[in-house]
Amino acid sequence: MATIMVVDDSGYARRTHRRILETVGHEVVEASTGMEAIETFFLHHPQLVLLDLSMEDMGGLDVLRKLREMEAGARVVVISADVQRTTLDLVSEAGALRFLGKPVSSETLVATVSELLEEAVS
Repeated sequence: MATIMVVDDSGYARRTHRRILETVGHEVVEASTGMEAIETFFLHHPQLVLLDLSMEDMGGLDVLRKLREMEAGARVVVISADVQRTTLDLVSEAGALRFLGKPVSSETLVATVSELLEEAVS
């Protein structure tokens, strides 16, 4: 299966997403801050990143832009409670493949991850 990075300042969210993804066979690496996300991305080269927008040290949009600078083909899904139209537009313009509103169901998370990983192979 794939290596997926979960970036969220909430330990609960990281643990929940990790459990869901590992249950279906993925390897999960975590980051709790924007800077840690950039470092972890560089070290592990995950096939997919699940990224929260609200973090203390660096906003998720800045992280998304930095990941796309590091690797133009970085595949990122933003998961956030901020579902305003302007936020969705900014996330899309920054290069995210999908936006999922929090809380995300396990079924939606697994389906989205599976779909995007299949697209990457084809």
